[in-house]
Amino acid sequence: MTAVAAGRRRVSTGVRLGVLLALVVVFLIPIYVLLVTSFKPLTEADPSQAWNLPQTWTVEAWRVAWEKLAPGLWNSVLLAVPGSLLSCALGSMNGYVLSKWRFPGADLLFTLFLFGMFIPYQGVMIPLVQLLVGLNELTGLQFYGAIPGLVLAHVIYGIPICTLIFRNYYVTIPDELIEASRVDGAGMLRTYWSVVLPVSGPAIAVVIIWQFTSLWNDFLFAVFLTGPTSWPATVMLNNIAGAQATPYSQQMAAAILASVPTMLIYVLLGRFFMRGLMAGALKG
Repeated sequence: MTAVAAGRRRVSTGVRLGVLLALVVVFLIPIYVLLVTSFKPLTEADPSQAWNLPQTWTVEAWRVAWEKLAPGLWNSVLLAVPGSLLSCALGSMNGYVLSKWRFPGADLLFTLFLFGMFIPYQGVMIPLVQLLVGLNELTGLQFYGAIPGLVLAHVIYGIPICTLIFRNYYVTIPDELIEASRVDGAGMLRTYWSVVLPVSGPAIAVVIIWQFTSLWNDFLFAVFLTGPTSWPATVMLNNIAGAQATPYSQQMAAAILASVPTMLIYVLLGRFFMRGLMAGALKG
């Protein structure tokens, strides 16, 4: 490599790093404002001082925000954890059948599944309410107005994308493994449990991150399907942020608290998420 080529390469690398650094700074600016404002006392929590560091550091806003948001955070846990696991289980079984245990009409059924991803939330609001009210009357349990109904809505709505992710991932598994399992006498469920499920880690990580984030950040379904005692963190955060009497420091602290679980999920499973993407979970 000549000196001129080496110089051009260093300049190109420097430009790319400079652009990336500028984008990182732009991305972190809102987080900086959130953090410094959340640690300010009431006298300093003002838009005119948004860029300044606190003159007096305090965690009082965090304490108040936690007291207001804690019930919603717990409701979000009750919503996101079982909803993600159920979506993952249903998507895995659907993807397995549609890719490795095919039947007449499997392609048509898969296409119909995919159509489900393009139905907007607003288009199913009234039918969904009627369905959950009917389940209340039929079972005597509380689906409409409570967390179980919200979990059910998200699990049903998540079936198309979860099925797509698992189906495209399972297509990459060699058919010889399935055939060898059949030769050994394993049936459909035994093959799924002993052969397919143990190699599904990357796809499971993708679906768990996807669904957990979707359920945790849900607002629209939560507003019209649940009552005040079942509101998740996003609805309670909206009430805190929308209240004119709430200091900015408490609003900022509440926003950070509401986003911590999704950040933890990405930190813990992010490596597996990228591996799942590279392995084909979202290809096809």
